[in-house]
Amino acid sequence: QVQLVETGGGVVQPGESLRLACACSDHHFGSYYMGWFRQAPGKEREFVARISWWTGGDTNYADSVKGRFTISRDNDKKSVYLQMNILRPEDTAVYYCAARTRHGVPLSISDYDYWGQGTQVTVSS
Repeated sequence: QVQLVETGGGVVQPGESLRLACACSDHHFGSYYMGWFRQAPGKEREFVARISWWTGGDTNYADSVKGRFTISRDNDKKSVYLQMNILRPEDTAVYYCAARTRHGVPLSISDYDYWGQGTQVTVSS
């Protein structure tokens, strides 16, 4: 059973930054695609960013966060990160990390196998 634990959420003002972290319990972490998703009140969970296995050389972002958010990974620490800059009120949501432990590239939310419990990010003046 793979466990994922997100940390780093909080309350910030528009224009400020936050860095989320997601720690994985499994020693095969390096071989997993990892993703970040978010869910705002009354809305469906949506894709934020994705990073490929091992070196993380392939990253993808939602258009709404491109240029402001950066996903990265540290396999030695079995962790994936989401650096969020120039935060906006519309970024307010619960942020989840997810792992795909099977082979292949995850293309949709249903392609991920394990999820964290989420961390709240609130952007408000």
